[in-house]
Amino acid sequence: MGEALPPPGEALDRLKDHVGEPFTTRLLSDRRGSRAWKIEGPKGTVALKANNPGDDTARDKAVEMAQEDDHLVRLTDAGALSPGYRVGAGAWEGGRWLAVRWIEGTSVWSAFAPARGPQDGLPSVRSWLLGVARTWAERLGQMHAAGWVHADVQPTNTLVTDEGAAVVIDYALACGPGDGPRLPYRGALTHTTAPEIADALLSTTADIHIQAEPPADIWGLGASLFWCWTGQRPVAYRDDTPREEKLKAIATGVTLSLDDVRPWVFPEFEKVIRTCLTPAPEYRPSAAELAGLLTS
Repeated sequence: MGEALPPPGEALDRLKDHVGEPFTTRLLSDRRGSRAWKIEGPKGTVALKANNPGDDTARDKAVEMAQEDDHLVRLTDAGALSPGYRVGAGAWEGGRWLAVRWIEGTSVWSAFAPARGPQDGLPSVRSWLLGVARTWAERLGQMHAAGWVHADVQPTNTLVTDEGAAVVIDYALACGPGDGPRLPYRGALTHTTAPEIADALLSTTADIHIQAEPPADIWGLGASLFWCWTGQRPVAYRDDTPREEKLKAIATGVTLSLDDVRPWVFPEFEKVIRTCLTPAPEYRPSAAELAGLLTS
């Protein structure tokens, strides 16, 4: 241990029996009001995150972390999450902490890096890409079947295992059935926001909760696959464009043409992406339909 930004002691006291001793801690990220660590011991490994109380510019991450913990409990009870995923949660002197099972995987953006090269249209790469898309759709389908929407589908919130399976993480913004008091959902990462969510954000004030629906997750899936395979975000705008203008562009439902930005021709994969990015949400496939299409 002994790192500059150590994990909350209250969390380590609770987790030491789970991971065993001696254990090591490694800071993974420190951004947007929260920090994350890998805690590894002889009995197991967990991912721990806690709010950064010194970040005055971030949203109230302590409240968001408590909200995610509530979501994990409810998703587990609904059968949409493995009972072993949530490890523990609680308060510390600076706010809240949350620990989940460690998942050995790579972010979709990094995992797709070899496929962005023009020389990688090999049968093995094609099969691998379709497998990632299929398992990603299956994971979302489990949530949707339980009445939940992830509401933050993006490349960094899904990991790809060595076996080529997608594993969804980060449930803080999820929208569930019969939601009680919660932070209003006001969209997530702009680049994978569905047109109907963008339109709702533009037409409501910041205190209004937008209840995301399954088609928004499907758009997020298609946008993520588009982005990570082509290296281009699906909707055209400059990096320094104000968010409101980005949302206006997204709300039109107009995306870049895959024919212009794809690294190589892959009709089956392109069909999946185009289907997910259908502008009208009612015409997008369900996650289960998409997984079935990819299986066949």
